[in-house]
Amino acid sequence: MSLVCNSRNTNASIGDLGHELLETGTDGSTTDSNAQCASSAWPSAGNSNWQRLYSRTRKSLCRARNLTSEKAIRQESRPIGEWYQRIEYGIWWHRVFSEQIAMKKRQFLLAAFAACISCGSAPVYAAKQPNVILILADDVGYEALGCYGGESYPTPHLDALAKGGLQAMHCYSMPVCHPTRVAVLTGRYPFNVSSPKWGTFPAKLEKQTIAHAMKAAGYSSVVTGKWQLTLLRDDPPQPHRMGFDEYNVFGWHEGARYHEPMIYENGRVNEAARQQFGPDVYREFIESFIDRSMKEEKPFFAFYSMALCHDVTDDLDKPVPVSPSGKYLSYEEMVAEMDRQVGLLTVFLERRKLRKNTVVIFTTDNGTPSKMISHHLNGKLIRVPVFSQLAGRRIQGGKGRLDDTGTRVPLIVNWPSVIEPGSRTDALIDMADFFPTSLQLAGASVDQPTDGISFLPVLHGKASERSWAYSEHRGKWWVRDQRYKLHHTGRFVEVSQKNPGKETELKGKLTAVQKQSKARLKAAKPHD
Repeated sequence: MSLVCNSRNTNASIGDLGHELLETGTDGSTTDSNAQCASSAWPSAGNSNWQRLYSRTRKSLCRARNLTSEKAIRQESRPIGEWYQRIEYGIWWHRVFSEQIAMKKRQFLLAAFAACISCGSAPVYAAKQPNVILILADDVGYEALGCYGGESYPTPHLDALAKGGLQAMHCYSMPVCHPTRVAVLTGRYPFNVSSPKWGTFPAKLEKQTIAHAMKAAGYSSVVTGKWQLTLLRDDPPQPHRMGFDEYNVFGWHEGARYHEPMIYENGRVNEAARQQFGPDVYREFIESFIDRSMKEEKPFFAFYSMALCHDVTDDLDKPVPVSPSGKYLSYEEMVAEMDRQVGLLTVFLERRKLRKNTVVIFTTDNGTPSKMISHHLNGKLIRVPVFSQLAGRRIQGGKGRLDDTGTRVPLIVNWPSVIEPGSRTDALIDMADFFPTSLQLAGASVDQPTDGISFLPVLHGKASERSWAYSEHRGKWWVRDQRYKLHHTGRFVEVSQKNPGKETELKGKLTAVQKQSKARLKAAKPHD
């Protein structure tokens, strides 16, 4: 059994944000049709909490049952198909019978959303410190997004975000999550800070984080979602010590992150969140934090460390409750939900009239996983391969690998008051760069050691100062440019531009361009 997703054969997704906004008032009220949807029969789960959560989720699905995609817009009408009845920690993908959706209505809705994220055609420099939202999704390679040529998953909101801003074609991460987060938060390559193991963070660096630096620049700061720099049950105040004014994060390997999530909020467990859907809680906490920052008239820095699209935790001492159907989200559904959450946050910013002076940065911590948990069978969790279509090629995820399937990630930056819509760059960017870039956005200087180079000039259409990017994993590492890579062993390779997992070693006589590239990479000094 393999998990193969292709948009040409997919008739349903998380849905149409515009449709949801059309049927939902600003006060959260819904139409009678949604109430009727919510009153439908719900699966027996043994307690009233399941019923309440199912009813709430079903309302959301009935509001958001349409698929917004370029393909749907091009068609005069399109049948939606079925919602496959899957459950992963409290999301019910209930069957919705096929119906015809008029093209003009869909076109209008997506155009309205696109207008939200690309308002203002002539870029000008921001007159004051911009707000900064850094979104770090989990386990998503560049091939998953439509704007990068991905064909398997509907990502209309992220595609629109890219269309209204800048899309980086050569952004590189570490191949797994923890070292990427160390680099993002400190601006240092993990090797240079003793390569912290999973669940640890050097105490000497707790005062040298991006949150502390942004606070010194006058920003309020928040982190929501994934936090794995310590076990929070042993050290719940750690996010505060690392400079975040507020936090709302799930206890990694301590409980669930989706259904009945174990969420630590400002030093305590948020018991009320156990009756909610985790990704909604994380996003809504950012939104409430933004409202508080607006009252204080302070710029904000939000680190939105998404739970999506990582599969469920499977190695807890106390197992996470199994959903009634025994089903978990498919990767396709998780990507669609990730896209929807980003869209909802963007529309929130528009409603608060914050879009023009808010920099929204979207990237991910590593590539797509090669396998993910699909379902239970005879009491065991079954993992299936994850394949995606990229420009007509079938690609398996490569999380944990040092090739492009594990380290090449999407990067979208949207800043309506500055960035020219539809911009693309081939500039090299790696995970250490988000630290100095955020500080430069805030108008502050970097007064501590960093391996990062700000890519703010790139946002203004100027050349990048970075001539190589870096990644590492378990003692192995490489430096690279857009085409060539030099491994720590001295192996010099050319990276395939069509097959992300293919590298060809270059031996013997090199061309002038290859010699120049190899010399430049050999001169790189990524380690202290």
